[in-house]
Amino acid sequence: MLQPWFETAPRLVDVAMGRTPADLVIRNGRWVNVYSGEIVPNTDIAVCAGRFAYVGPDASHTIGEGTKVVDAAGRYLVPGLCDAHMHVESGLVTVTEFARAVIPHGTTTMFIDPHEIANVLGLAGVKLMNDEAQSLPINILVQVPSCVPSAPGLERAGAELSADDVRQALGWPNVIGLGEMMNFPGVAANDAKMVAEIAATQSARLTVGGHYASPDLGRAFHAYAAGGPADDHEGTTVDDAIARVRQGMRAMLRLGSAWYDVAAQVKAITERGVDSRNFVLCTDDSHSGTLVNDGHMNRVVRHAIAQGLKPITAIQMATLNTAQHFGLERELGSIAPGRRADLIITSDLAELPVEMVFARGELLAEGGKLAADIPAYDYPDSAKNTVKLGKKLTATDFDIAAPGASEVNVRVIGVVENQAPTRALERKLQVANGLVQMDRANDVCQIALVERHRATGEVVNAFVSGFGHTKDCAMASTVAHDSHHMIVVGTNKADMAQAANRLQEVGGGIVMISGGRELALVELPVAGLMSDERAEVVAVKAGRLVEAMRECGCELNNAYMQHSLLALVVIPELRISDMGLIDVTKFARTDVIIA
Repeated sequence: MLQPWFETAPRLVDVAMGRTPADLVIRNGRWVNVYSGEIVPNTDIAVCAGRFAYVGPDASHTIGEGTKVVDAAGRYLVPGLCDAHMHVESGLVTVTEFARAVIPHGTTTMFIDPHEIANVLGLAGVKLMNDEAQSLPINILVQVPSCVPSAPGLERAGAELSADDVRQALGWPNVIGLGEMMNFPGVAANDAKMVAEIAATQSARLTVGGHYASPDLGRAFHAYAAGGPADDHEGTTVDDAIARVRQGMRAMLRLGSAWYDVAAQVKAITERGVDSRNFVLCTDDSHSGTLVNDGHMNRVVRHAIAQGLKPITAIQMATLNTAQHFGLERELGSIAPGRRADLIITSDLAELPVEMVFARGELLAEGGKLAADIPAYDYPDSAKNTVKLGKKLTATDFDIAAPGASEVNVRVIGVVENQAPTRALERKLQVANGLVQMDRANDVCQIALVERHRATGEVVNAFVSGFGHTKDCAMASTVAHDSHHMIVVGTNKADMAQAANRLQEVGGGIVMISGGRELALVELPVAGLMSDERAEVVAVKAGRLVEAMRECGCELNNAYMQHSLLALVVIPELRISDMGLIDVTKFARTDVIIA
């Protein structure tokens, strides 16, 4: 257990003075100083009790008989990378497996919002993940979910968190603030629950996370900023980023598996000259395939540099800026005396190959591989067997009736590649035997929301466009942000029924069926959201899922991530919930068939 700075300060002073030997000394590095914006050559670092004790030109006086010495050989010494906003569950793995996957990529700090598991298991699920987070050798700090369900009155989740629940959890160890405040209309309307949660967080001197997912930057946006959220990751344009910073918020620029919002917004710095101090990088949602094969925060930093940011600026946005935002500047985000000894050794600042990773002074990864043993974490049975459909589904459960008509105009959810928002489309569809038909030639297939928490047997049906499926197929998933019922998208109703029933059999996950044949399956027994297998195993299965979607004609980038957000009724324009088709521009239910 890492001791507080004030308890270790005398030892750190003794090391810096040469009276006590350091535990670790890293010699001959180029210090990436995120405070001064300099690269300082010929720097040594001495570490004691998991904290930096000395950073300067020569640490030979700190080396004793038991000191481990590492030669950086002129390579760069970079603070460990921080992810300012993310959901572990989107990786389809547990907190432990997520950490094992990202440590070799240089991530040593994550600020996680476990609102996915909260929507299934409530406060008990949040506590499970917070307890797990504290067992790990890197910094994984928890934000208490603020909106469970995310849109009361428009969806019913598997659990609900009250303002009292939030207030209680804010007092837990390792909790750093309030998770993203997705109910932005509620904040603007002074909803009593939202006001109480924000007040409790501010009273505890913790950080209120934001989520303003509307393009409207008028009164509602200004009211939201006045309400208390301190950051926002839902911007997609350069004007979005600037507007948030001008209002005293941190603009969080995200690059996840399917959200590519950095390139447009970083122009606020590179082209419009806005001060970079209030910009922060994050991932939000990354699936296991991205983590294992492409990277994590190192991927985001590389991408930001490729968009024109200076390397030191991009690194600041993934280290010091993040730490300052959460009030942890004296603990994280820099290589400076007293801070936790989290750092990366790399030979190239722009490409950022992560050659060595230290956290709290311990070598955790080298050459892209874990160098530390991080045992698996077992979840209790109470977190499993959460998929309850109430019956075995058949093809007729997915019928959309239009008796007496030969054709109808319908509302269609339009998927937007690489972005979280959808479009509200309208299409004319044929009716046969009283049932509305899909239009595969024009990329209109069906989507269903299957209730899976209370075994009601309810199925809500609608239409979606953008996946490009050309074959009989269906994909079902119990990862369905944020209420996490079951989403089924398909071109064939029999396949849709088979996919849904399969997930009930395995206790949750993602499955692809084509012509009655199972093409891919990712089992997610923990809350129907996370696997209990190693991240590398899940990545292989997720890769097979992507291949299966392509076999069925879907070329959409990270289509699974788009699929999983189609029930997220806090992001415009059109979504599906267990209560019907939702017009998120009006926060109201709407009909599939246009009268």
